This record gives sequence, structure tokens and C-alpha cells, in this order.
Amino acid sequence: MYAVTLDGFGGPEVMRWAEVPDLPPPGPGEVAIDVTAAGVNRADLLQRQGNYPPPPGASEILGLECSGVIAEVGAGVADRRAGERVCALLSGGGYAERVVVPATQVLPIPEGLDTAAAAALPEVAATVWSNLVMRAGLHAGQLLLIHGGGSGIGTHAIQIAVSRGARVAVTAGSAGKLDRCKELGANILINYREEDFVAVLGEFGGADIILDNMGAAYLGRNIDALAPDGQLCVIGMQGGLRGELNLATLLGKRGTVHATNLRRRPATGRSSKAEIISELHRHVWPSVADGTIVPVVSAEIPVDKAPEAHRALDSSETVGKVLLRIRED
Repeated sequence: MYAVTLDGFGGPEVMRWAEVPDLPPPGPGEVAIDVTAAGVNRADLLQRQGNYPPPPGASEILGLECSGVIAEVGAGVADRRAGERVCALLSGGGYAERVVVPATQVLPIPEGLDTAAAAALPEVAATVWSNLVMRAGLHAGQLLLIHGGGSGIGTHAIQIAVSRGARVAVTAGSAGKLDRCKELGANILINYREEDFVAVLGEFGGADIILDNMGAAYLGRNIDALAPDGQLCVIGMQGGLRGELNLATLLGKRGTVHATNLRRRPATGRSSKAEIISELHRHVWPSVADGTIVPVVSAEIPVDKAPEAHRALDSSETVGKVLLRIRED
């Protein structure tokens, strides 16, 4: 089969579409998927640079989510069938013609949703739901602040929050991104190049939940922006690894800081990928099926031009997800 390989670590130019060994047939509890499209995530950029190795046993090939058609079903898999359109959460391997993945990490593609577009959903949906709902308990009437509102995570989180009756504040670096966030349902729009999000949130009594992709750079200011009993959910470290935390401020607000990683969660059991996917199927997929929640796709790029896809994700103009098209439907 063919897959995106790396000629060492470095910039986007180290990626190339090349022949690699075929995968073995799916084992018990697994399915093989002929990939239509793969989602591009910031974790892929970090792995390409040599800064985010896959967990033990995972594929070295980039790609944490995909969509396509089931080619083979392993022993013991009762709820998936060959020929079914699906999307899947992966630990690696998505930038390839075929993947093998536990059936518990696979979701059916609702009728009417484009197969390629479905590749934009598994990683963002699992990240958002596991943090905002399963961990932080987001509910109606709360105020959620999303940093990077125009990102794949951000555009999905807005829709989840709105569907649950929450108010949504977002930060973004351009008027165009803020306009798109407004279209999706955000009602407090903060251009971080021109405004101080702590001051803006202070006018509303602070945020009940903050979804943060910046890490160290925003740590102290995020605590300042929390409402009493607020929760900070850290899902990224784009602003660095080490920050200073004023515990007195956190104590005074009775605040909580969560930090989670999706890729290294166990496949099954407590806090597992299987548990999250099951929750998505039950609570989010009906809204995907009726069009209430939609994948937001900025660009779809042929897989033999994978470097362009990584450059696009890094572009300040990109809103939502970038996809790699592996094959036609």
C-alpha cells in the first residue's frame, strides 16, 4: 500500500507519498478501513518535527483520524460490517491507503454526510466532548471561553456548547475568523491582537470553563479570567510547557485546572478512547445526523501534496480543519 512517509524530521518537505508494507488483516475486535480522507492535526506537525513520538505500539505513520469504507472485519466484531462508511479515531496511521483500528474507535457516517468531510470529526469531537462534557460538565447557562475559536477544535467546541445552551466567548486573531465563529454561534468575540481577554471576560463575571490550547503562555491569565468555581481545561501547549501558577488566585476562586491528552489514552476501560467514542455515538452523532453539528473544513488537499496540507494548517487564514484526500469515494 501507499502512505505518507518521512525523510527524517523537519519541515513539511520531509513528507512524501511512497510505498510501504501492507498491513496485516484485522485481528479480533478490529476492522480494516480503506481510507478516503485523513484529518490533519497539530499533533501531526509536531510528530513530523520529531517532537511528538507515537505511543508504544502505534503506527509511525502520521494521522490521528480518518474516514472511509470498512474493507474487512475481525473476529468478534458484531456491530460493524464490510462496505460500511465510517470514520475513526486513531493512534496513528491515517495518512495511508488503509488503516487497522479497534472497532470501538469507529463511528458510522450518517446518511447525507460526505465521506471525506467526516474525517474532520473524530479527533475534534473526542477532544471537545471528553474535556467539556465528560470532565468539566458543561451545561446550559454557563459561559465557555474557547481560545483559538477558528481552529478545528474551536469551531467544533462552539457548536457543542451552543447545542447545550451555553454562552460562548472565543479568541481569534482576525476579523474573518471571528465572523465565522459568530456564524457558528459564538456571542462574545475577542481579537487577541487588540483586546485583553481577561478584561473582556471580567465584564461578564468570568468564564465558567476555559478550553485552552496555549498552555504555559496563558496559564496565569486564564486563572484570572475564571469565574468562581471555574474550570480550566488545558489541551495544548502552543504557548510553551512551563508556566507559573498563582495558587492564591486559584484557591480564592475555588478553581480547577485539568490537563488531558487524547492520543495516549487506553483503548478500553476507564477514561478510554472506547468510552469517549461510545459517548459521542450516543450524544453527539444524532446532532451530526440532523445537521445541527457540522464538520468545518477549510481545505481538502490531495495526499501526494501533503506538505501543502501542513502549511495550510499553519496558515493564519485557515478556519476549521484541513483534510488530506487519499482516494475518491
